[in-house]
Amino acid sequence: MTVLSARALNRATLARQLLLDRADLPVLDAVGHLCGLQAQEPQEPFVGLWSRVEAFDPTDLSNLLTQRRVVRTHLMRRTVHLLTADDVIAWRSRHDSMLRQRVLGTYRLELDGVDLEKTAAAASAVMSDGQPRTAAELVRAMNLPDVPARALGELLIAALVPVVQTPPRGLWRGKGGVRNVLLTHWLGRELEPPTDGEELVLRYLAAFGPAATADIRAWSGIAGLPAAVKALKPQLKTFRDERGRELLDLPDAPRPDPDTPAPIRFLPSFDNALLGYDDRTRIVDDEHRNLSVAGERVVLVDGRVAATWTVAKGTVAVTPLRPFSRKEKTTVHEEADRLSDFLTRPETPAAATGPGPSG
Repeated sequence: MTVLSARALNRATLARQLLLDRADLPVLDAVGHLCGLQAQEPQEPFVGLWSRVEAFDPTDLSNLLTQRRVVRTHLMRRTVHLLTADDVIAWRSRHDSMLRQRVLGTYRLELDGVDLEKTAAAASAVMSDGQPRTAAELVRAMNLPDVPARALGELLIAALVPVVQTPPRGLWRGKGGVRNVLLTHWLGRELEPPTDGEELVLRYLAAFGPAATADIRAWSGIAGLPAAVKALKPQLKTFRDERGRELLDLPDAPRPDPDTPAPIRFLPSFDNALLGYDDRTRIVDDEHRNLSVAGERVVLVDGRVAATWTVAKGTVAVTPLRPFSRKEKTTVHEEADRLSDFLTRPETPAAATGPGPSG
């Protein structure tokens, strides 16, 4: 079985994540290819797409949100993700059990004795009028004074009731707070029934492979995908990494030469290029593994995390994690200047929200 070096895995990851070359793709197609972008910080996906999509216009993403073709919702790992409408319709039911388990794991004592099905039905009934609500407003409407408000809000919004966060939350330079509406009402479509996860595995490998089953689990948060992997394995290509782990991949997916040059790339907080794996050493050294979990924005130099970055008054500042060569220093600051220009570009109005498919 072929052994893939850490550098070979790195270049494959960059290619799949659209970080080796900026992709000439419509924004909707880029979001779909990436299986969504982690988005609990509303402005971060704009930087993630700027680093990945040729001539990215942030208004394009804002318009997709107002047109209801892209949505913000809790999904993988119970975190807020920006996903295509088609993907959330197809995937939400498959994640239901994981979402509930994660909320109950955090608030087990506070939620002890709560009838989950009855509570879900009651909350859905409250929200059936299509009015956007904050979690606090929904909690008050539920009238369950014996259940702590924070725990109940998390249970309802992040697990029991499939909802989306409505614009202006998540729009380019938007300042809106979190207001939620039923996913099915917002999109005018019913959720698809849960599947065995085979399509989810294939989509993950297209965007993140080659990868181990532990990586798939770390990205999705779902433990119950071994059956899907077993069913797919005859059609997949297998490798091993330098640690001896078995890696799976699509037969015809790009696996660039390890010596392929890698450009400077600025990644936003919580980027899935780091968080989408159990073994993140393909892109970040163990000593810096927790930077992404802490929400630090990072810079890739030669394909690896080599700096963090911040922005103040439109100027991007870089803090190296190791000494840079003169050439590296120059190229990093050139890309930082380009990012500064992007972040301070003049506003372009987003499209109106409109009535949406649900009327």
